[in-house]
Order: sequence, then structure tokens, then C-alpha cells
Amino acid sequence: MTTSDRSRILLAIPVFNEARSIDRVLGEVRHFARDVLVIDDGSTDETPLRLARHRVEVIRHAENRGYGRSMQDMLRWARVDGYDWIITMDCDEQHEPASIPEFAKAIDADDADVISGSRYLRALPGDDSPPADRRRINDLVTRELNERIDLGITDAFCGFKAYRVAACAALALDVDGYDFPMQFWVQARAHGLRIREIPVRLIYNDPNRSFGGPLDDPVRRLDAYRCTLHRELWRCRALLPRDATRGLACR
Repeated sequence: MTTSDRSRILLAIPVFNEARSIDRVLGEVRHFARDVLVIDDGSTDETPLRLARHRVEVIRHAENRGYGRSMQDMLRWARVDGYDWIITMDCDEQHEPASIPEFAKAIDADDADVISGSRYLRALPGDDSPPADRRRINDLVTRELNERIDLGITDAFCGFKAYRVAACAALALDVDGYDFPMQFWVQARAHGLRIREIPVRLIYNDPNRSFGGPLDDPVRRLDAYRCTLHRELWRCRALLPRDATRGLACR
């Protein structure tokens, strides 16, 4: 079992209808993490029954409330329960539990507040090819973040991350959907959080996996991401570089 040498770490996993993979993922992460929290975001398949077989903490939403809401709940739990760091990963087998020790090693370096997995920092053996629309949208949004607030990242949307809990306590996070990273990155920059990327493997087991609802349309998805990004830039404008709010489409 791998943990940080100096920090108390919570591993947190959001799930929604992951009955096909949850047993394998939870069985594997137990080799690398002692404390595990699962946010069941209103699953309607056998996910709750399968979760009951594992020795993990569970928060269950009565209905599907969104990825961002699950992230808020994870950070809140970690803060209330006195954890120093939280590592988040997905349950669709697109994040490798074997990479958890790399995050713990980066945590021990103690030179960042956010350690963000990047699928594009450098090529790794076995990398898959992402769906063209997802790569394009990631590139466009990542470039805009870097140009507006000098973020210096290569992957705006990877959910495999480690967060210093105390550093995130000042953030006012209230975006519930898949556009949550747009709010997080802006607030992280506005509050001076130190950001470091580490490479993780690019895995796409199901290129046709649905976002659900209107976000399955790439044009509407990009518009939704940009509107959230622009609103947050305006909201945090007093703490950001002056040109960060130039030409905003949404406020």
C-alpha cells in the first residue's frame, strides 16, 4: 500500500452507473490507498449494491446532481475529516490505479497545491487516440486558459488530480456539471494556488461514452464550457491579470 510519507490522503471517486467496472476499480485501488470515498451520484443500475460489498466510505446523492457537485462533496468531506490531500480519479477504467503512487510522490515533493494529471504532457506507451471532438475542445479550452490567465497547463479536463485540501478551502466552488474545471482553474489562479502537472496514460475504453443531454453536441459543449469560463473570469476579475477579461462572451 502506497501513501505519502508526511500527509494524510483521501482517495475519492465519483461514480454514476458504473456497475460494469466498479468492482475491478475498487479492488485495484485498495492496493494503493487506505482511505477511499465514493460519491454515488444517483446511480440507477447495480452500482449501489456493488458498493455495499466494499470497505469504502460512500456518499449517495438521491438523484444525479453532476460531476461538479460530486467534486464539491469530496473536497468538503476531506476538509471536515481533517485530510491534508485528496486524490480524485474516475471509475470508468480510464485512470490507472497504479498511477496513484506517482501522485503520492508528487505530494511529498511539497511544491504544489494542485497536482494535475495530464494525458498530453508527454506520450506514454499504450496511449490511445481520443475522439477528435474531445481533443479539439480540450485543446481550445486549454489554450484559452493559458492565454488569459497564464495557467501553463497541457490538459484542462483530466479528472485524475491531487488537491491540497487547505489551499482549496478558500475557493467558492458551486458549478455542478462537467464545466466544473472551468470554475476551478480560474479560482485556483485567482487565489494563487501552485499548479504542477504529471503525465498519466491517455486511455479511451469507450469513445462513444455519453455526457448526457445537450453536452453530447460538441458545439453546445464548447459553448457551455466557454460561458462558465468567461463568467468565472468576470467574477474573479479583481484577482486576475487585467487582460484576462478581454472580449468575454458571457458575464
